[in-house]
Amino acid sequence: MKNASTKTVLKPASRLKVLFVDDERSLQEIMGTELPRLGHEVTVCPDGKSALKAMEKSTFDAAILDLRMPGMSGIEVLEHLKKVSPDTEAVVMTGHASMETAIEAVRLGAFDYITKPCKLAELETVLIKIAEKRELMNRNLALQSRVQAAEGNPMLVGKSASMIGVQRLIATVAPADSTVLILGETGTGKEMAARAIWQQSKRADMSFLPVNCGALSENLVESELFGHKRGSFTGADRDHKGLFEVANGGTLFLDEIGELNKNIQVKLLRFLESGEIRRVGESEPFRTDVRVLCATNRDLRLLIKTDQFREDLYFRVNTFEIRLPPLRERRPDIPELARHLLARAMRKPLQQAMEMIAPEAVDVLLEHSWPGNVRELANVMEYGNIIAAGEVIKPEHLPSHIKDASGGVPSLSMVAGSNPVPRTLEQIEMEHLLRVLDKHGGNKAIAAAELDISLKTLYNKLNRLQEQRRLAG
Repeated sequence: MKNASTKTVLKPASRLKVLFVDDERSLQEIMGTELPRLGHEVTVCPDGKSALKAMEKSTFDAAILDLRMPGMSGIEVLEHLKKVSPDTEAVVMTGHASMETAIEAVRLGAFDYITKPCKLAELETVLIKIAEKRELMNRNLALQSRVQAAEGNPMLVGKSASMIGVQRLIATVAPADSTVLILGETGTGKEMAARAIWQQSKRADMSFLPVNCGALSENLVESELFGHKRGSFTGADRDHKGLFEVANGGTLFLDEIGELNKNIQVKLLRFLESGEIRRVGESEPFRTDVRVLCATNRDLRLLIKTDQFREDLYFRVNTFEIRLPPLRERRPDIPELARHLLARAMRKPLQQAMEMIAPEAVDVLLEHSWPGNVRELANVMEYGNIIAAGEVIKPEHLPSHIKDASGGVPSLSMVAGSNPVPRTLEQIEMEHLLRVLDKHGGNKAIAAAELDISLKTLYNKLNRLQEQRRLAG
């Protein structure tokens, strides 16, 4: 095998983790030297048994297998590889080329088939094809992300001074590869800000993967983020790629980062410092090229004081901070934002939506305090669109709670009735909950923290109250 005369410079997303299995010592030495020169990470094994041991310790992007080896053949190694790591692309080599062996290798899932003696450039071409296939998969993920963005939340809308400031910060940091921390109350559009950063970045043609850290199962969060090796825990019947690996070359958005436990915080810190991750059940780390954007509605400094969040991780994720204003602080944006949200609910062009909401309905929207921010406004516009049934939305088509003077938080009389005596324990509890919620301007996260209950529990209690009100007429 001839050495390559020039070195190919690979993009980070094109660098592969390669397993090379061949009993020829000269080939082992060449591959151990030349594949890293081409930008790949390589593990060299002299036979099938050592290859199986390497597969137990790590997962590979590509495997180059000699078909004729003493002991375990390349076909047997290929069969085992496809059982434990079906996403690994295999390239088989043999000095005894025949149509039968080629067909058998392809039938078992080989990506390509080359004959000995082969030039390094020939093998390099095959590896480039494998990298291109993986990149195409990532581009498909990016396309899915764009479709979801188009069908999901609206773009960042607003011409108020605060939103112009946010848009300038996004434009400034987007071209960089820095980690960004997006702060803001629930419903202010933190994911949309992250998408805007991604769309204006040099990674815009690669994947954008959002993940709500608070929604991940505590037992599976490590596997979901970093992946796992087959057999690493009960139920792990195959290798699993984590989101950090799937997003290679692209952007990973970690929403509600304050919900991650300390163990996962350590692994996230390791990645931000070294670019390396390690799958559950594997001993060897590997590199992945991912830009991380983070968001939270919690006060991370307060979590640091209560030993719930690592201070060193805080300084890592807070390289560049963007704070989104609550909707009540950007009231001039409400009319335009409402029309964009209505257009999304109607699945119609913006111009049509502008004509479907009456000025007096807009006046009602401007009077509301919007404790649920943009997300609440989106729900209100969807509700209004349903009730109006294709007609222009008027005040009577809007939910009654947005006209309530308390800004959408039910008044105490709604809980206890016009005659609050006698009151049940549940009513007393709800009165206290509403006082705390009102004290913090409708910020549910801060209220939940003061009440010493989870945000989910707070939402459940408020939903139960709303249901009681609905049943009461």
